[in-house]
Parts: sequence; structure tokens; C-alpha cells
Amino acid sequence: MEKRDNYTFLTQGPVHKVILTMAVPTIISMLITSLYNIADTFFVGQLDTQSIAAVGVSFSVMFFIQAVSFFFGNGSGNYISRELGARNIDSARTMASTGFFLALLCGLVITLAGLFTLEPLSVWLGSTPTILPYTKEYLSIIFLGAPFVTTSLCLNNQMRFQGNARFAAWGIVSGAVLNVLLDPLFIFVFDMGVAGAALATVMGQAISLAILLVMSHHGNTLSVNFRNVSLRSVYLREIFAGGTPSLSRQGLGCISVVLLNIAAGAYGDAAIAAMSIVSRITMFVFSVVVGLGQGFQPFCGFCYGAHLYDRLRHGYVFSVKVGTAFLVIIGVFGFIYSDTLVSVFRDDMEVETVGSLALRCQLITYPLCAFIMMSNMMMQTIRRTFYANLLAAARQGLFFIPLIIILPFFFGLLGVEICQSVADILSFLLSVPIVWKVFRELRSKC
Repeated sequence: MEKRDNYTFLTQGPVHKVILTMAVPTIISMLITSLYNIADTFFVGQLDTQSIAAVGVSFSVMFFIQAVSFFFGNGSGNYISRELGARNIDSARTMASTGFFLALLCGLVITLAGLFTLEPLSVWLGSTPTILPYTKEYLSIIFLGAPFVTTSLCLNNQMRFQGNARFAAWGIVSGAVLNVLLDPLFIFVFDMGVAGAALATVMGQAISLAILLVMSHHGNTLSVNFRNVSLRSVYLREIFAGGTPSLSRQGLGCISVVLLNIAAGAYGDAAIAAMSIVSRITMFVFSVVVGLGQGFQPFCGFCYGAHLYDRLRHGYVFSVKVGTAFLVIIGVFGFIYSDTLVSVFRDDMEVETVGSLALRCQLITYPLCAFIMMSNMMMQTIRRTFYANLLAAARQGLFFIPLIIILPFFFGLLGVEICQSVADILSFLLSVPIVWKVFRELRSKC
């Protein structure tokens, strides 16, 4: 396979070409990765409302596991991209191994903790008595796959930050495709129900890890080796600084899903199922923008490490424009066909009524989210830790959590449906002055 000089390409190539080259494989992998949850939701939705609600309740756990994965993957990856941009290869190699094996250790801890607290955790996540048996059945298998998720997503992000998005995509895409193929086989042919959906997901995650480990030995990718692990404070500190925004974003997302399920649960299982479907649709759409942002991040890291601040700004503006245009188009389309989109997952009038209104509310503020996400990712990569954590926490934490408590009190179910849209508006208003301030600081260094 032809080797590409990633340093020259990322620091000197045409801005739009570099970002799109990095972004397209990542977008594809993000879209297909989101099929893990989309496929489970679709196929389980053919069973009954309780089953799909259980998958929705369990989504917060998967969110948490992903949060840990991105903590180590982005924490180590951001440092790796900056060090490669500054031509410090040895420190980048050490960080790659350190981040990977710490992710593995945390994955094993999550497995043990989850299995020992399965029932009380399921109740705390928002399971009603009718949903609880399905939630326990699903989660008992999902927890077994935690080490596969933490390590595969960590390795995926590290490879992406090195400028090897194509290699990273191979593992993630392969695992997701396998999951989609196994879902109907296990759920319907083997009559395993929600357990079949969980097993298909775990098997897909294991295959992803295996392929990523193979791909890490191709091209100019930094392979992981236990002998290169270092627990020196400099590496742990950099993982923490670069990873906490991802942990904040994903971790608070986990808490927000729990609170959303609890708030929706007051209006019955159908409301939980409806909000779960909307969350899946939103996650699928946003995977494109997240993929674009992740394509921008290695560009951002290399340019920042090489002190090419004006080039960094051009890349940021380009990414925001492309992401916003995409979300405007999707917003219009989704607004027109919201009823149909919800009914694809669950043909239930009550679920459709609640879900279509919630989806339309969120679609209105979709275009704002490209600016929010790109700003957060840039702050994370250029080591503006405070701003990165603040923006990461805003959309699904700082604003969403108080709103999901307050709005239903005044507006009932409508308050649940509009909560995310209000949080998006407030997050956008917070992002604007922060971005302006940081770019002013970077201009002063030119």
C-alpha cells in the first residue's frame, strides 16, 4: 500500500482537500458505527414496545462506555497529532501504547462493575417494572463487550489523529456490518430477542478490535506494544487534558439520557420508546458532522503543532460551513417526513405522535450544532482545556440537565420534547464569544 507523508499533506495540502480526505473515511465509519444502535432499535422494534424501550434505557450505558473510550482515544490522539506535527515521534509512540492499554484496563473494570450491579443499575437508568427484565437481559451481554469497545474506539481515534483515517475506518465498518447481519439472525431465527441484539453488537465490536490491531501495523501507523507503556505524569496529564472534554460530552450525554428516560417514563413506555427513536435518528444524522469534525481534528493538531494558525482558522471555517449546509438540508427533509421516520422503527400511533413532534423540535436547531461541535473539537485539539470542557458539557449537560428537570414541570410532555432544542440554542450562544476570543489570541501569535 502506498505510503503518504502525512506531515506534508496535513500542513501544506489544499485545506478543503485535506479535511475531506480525512473526513470522508471517518464519516463513513461513523455512519456505519451508528448502525450498531440503529440496527438494534429497528430489529428490536419489530418485537414489542417494552423491548425497544429497554434498548433505549440501555443506551445510556453504551454512551458511558463510549465516553471512556473517547477519553483515552481523544486524550492520547490529540497529543499524538501535536507531537507528530512537531516531529516528536518517540513521545507519540509512547502515548499510543499508554492510551490503548489504559483503555483496556478500564474496559475490564466496567465489565466487572456492571455485572455485579446489574439490577439496581437497570432500575436507576429508568427501567419500569415491565421493562426491567428486558433491560437486564440486554445489558448483561453488553457489559461483556466493554473491553472491546474501549480498546477499539481508542485505537480508532489514535489512528485517525495520525492522519490514517482510512485504516481506522476498516475495523469500525467491518464490525458494524457484521452486527447488522447478525441482528436478524440472532433475534428472529434463533429467537433470542433483545439478548440476540446485544450478542450481535458484542461480536461486531470484537471483530472491529481484531481488524484495527492488524491495520495498526500497516503504513506509517504507530502500533501499540505493552513495552512502550509509560505511566509518567506527562502522559497521564495529557490524556486527562485532551480526554476530559470527550468524557464530559459523552458522560453527560449518558446522564442526560437517564434523566430523559425518567422524564419520559412519567408518560408511559410509549414515550420512552419515542424519545429513544428520536435519539437514534439524531445520533445517526450527527455522526456525519462528528465525522467531519474528526476529519478536521488531525488537520487542526498538525497545524497547531507546526504553528500554522491562519491555516487552522481556514480549516475551521470550511468545516463549519460544510457541516451547517448538511444539517440545513437534513433538517428540511426530516421536518417533512418526521412521521414516516419514526414509524419505520415502531408502528405504534402513540409512539409516532410523541416521536414526530420531538423530532421536529430538534430539527429546527440542527443547523446550530455544526458550529457547536467544530468549536468544541478545535478547543480540545489545541489544548484549550477549560473552553473544551465547557463547550463539551454545554449541550447535553450544563443546559440540558436543568432544562429536563424544569421544562416538564411547566409544559408536561412538551417540555420533554423541546428540551434538547432549547439546550442547543443556549450552547450556540455560549460558543460564539469563546471562538472569537481564541482566534483573536491565535492571530496575536502570527
